Amino acid sequence: MRIQHWQDVASLLLGVWLILSPFALGFAGAATWITIVLGLCVILFAVEGFVIPSYLEEWGEVLLGLALLVAPWAIGYESASATISSMASGTLVILFGAWELMTDRDFITWWRDRWHHPAN
Repeated sequence: MRIQHWQDVASLLLGVWLILSPFALGFAGAATWITIVLGLCVILFAVEGFVIPSYLEEWGEVLLGLALLVAPWAIGYESASATISSMASGTLVILFGAWELMTDRDFITWWRDRWHHPAN
């Protein structure tokens, strides 16, 4: 296992925070289970980034970040702390995933080859 991007480590720690946050912040109900499940998914994608580095895991992280941003309103979180934690965590997950995409050589090569053709 080799760490290619520091963003994977940051995402892993953020996933751990998501799992612990219901207990640390004292919220309950659906917000707890949604937060724990999304946290586990963030951890899975981060670990996948260590084991099988590919730019596809960053897209998964971006989608998880969007889910964290939408969940408080889609589910109807009753706790302000759950909403704030989900919004902050979702923003960071998206930021880390996008940042990693922009610095990933495989993705940059794919993007350049796919969208930037030399003028003939």
